[in-house]
Amino acid sequence: MKKNKVKQSRGYRLFQVFNVIILVLICWACLYPFLNTFATSLSSNSAVLRGEVGILPKGWDMEAYKRIVKDMDFYIGYKNTIIYTLVGTLLSLIMTVAAAYPLARRGLVGKKYIMFLFVFTMYFGGGMIPSFLLIKNLHLMNTIWAIVLPGSLSVYNMLIMRTFFYGIPESLTEAAKIDGIGDFGLLMKIIMPLSKPILATMTLFYAVGYWNDWFSALIYMSDSTKHPVTLYLRSIVMGLTKQAMSGNISGTDAADVAGKTVQGATVMLVTIPILCIYPFVQKYFVTGVMLGSVKE
Repeated sequence: MKKNKVKQSRGYRLFQVFNVIILVLICWACLYPFLNTFATSLSSNSAVLRGEVGILPKGWDMEAYKRIVKDMDFYIGYKNTIIYTLVGTLLSLIMTVAAAYPLARRGLVGKKYIMFLFVFTMYFGGGMIPSFLLIKNLHLMNTIWAIVLPGSLSVYNMLIMRTFFYGIPESLTEAAKIDGIGDFGLLMKIIMPLSKPILATMTLFYAVGYWNDWFSALIYMSDSTKHPVTLYLRSIVMGLTKQAMSGNISGTDAADVAGKTVQGATVMLVTIPILCIYPFVQKYFVTGVMLGSVKE
């Protein structure tokens, strides 16, 4: 038998066309800066200065990448960024799970008051100066903990994970308790294996945050050997190098060192590694966010 297709109204077809056009424009607006930066990094300085570079390189030139890979500060910053990202993401996941799991339990005493304290911090904070004084008084300046501890727990992410835990059937936890499994065993053997989507999503959120963070290092790190690669990128984008800041080279040479092509190459080298994570968590991303943000 032939299935009768539902006839779409003219208004619905127009909506579909309009929707596709809007989505294409949004995609292009997101992709064009990335493609333009990539093309700039592979183009000659003269072509960039003449404004001839769009999404394809002009006057193919790898000099910008060669210049960066010869700079030891770039490798030092990259190593620091990887360490900060790995340690920070792991610590953040542990703290987020440790906060979200008890708050998802139905019988927790004082849950409303604890939740109020967490949510309060989302709207009110001490500010930059009290935070700086706190880190200084705790003797965390120029240490990895100055980078990873202040932002180790995101209340927003914790609320998403808490809602996800709420969605796990209560019958599973009750059956586990009957079998003699304690709270910690319940978390590790039942809850965590069922929470792969939200854990992958939170890993991505935290990793991107730590990878892109440069402001914390700017405030708390006076030792340049502990700066992340994002501070190296910042100095390039601002048209400054370490030599120019110390007055060892002229402004003209500094502008050449921090040319448009070098800026583009640095942006690509800093951005591409974190983009490579997305394909591995893509299948979990939508599921984790949707299940963790909607409570039935």
